[in-house]
Amino acid sequence: MRSIAFADFLIGLGILFVLEGLMFAASPAWMRRAMKSALATPDNILRAVGIGSAVAGLVLIWFVRR
Repeated sequence: MRSIAFADFLIGLGILFVLEGLMFAASPAWMRRAMKSALATPDNILRAVGIGSAVAGLVLIWFVRR
């Protein structure tokens, strides 16, 4: 039997795929521009945004699980 934490992880991953797929389906041109913009963005900015997003996600999970 899988643990609840692993099941939650798989659910979160599934939601991520759904949202990403919907964004590509709704506006492929916008997603293409966003990816080109990400390629042109300096590494330190992308790193800061990634860390901020990860922290925000952890805080959100913490609040929901409390």
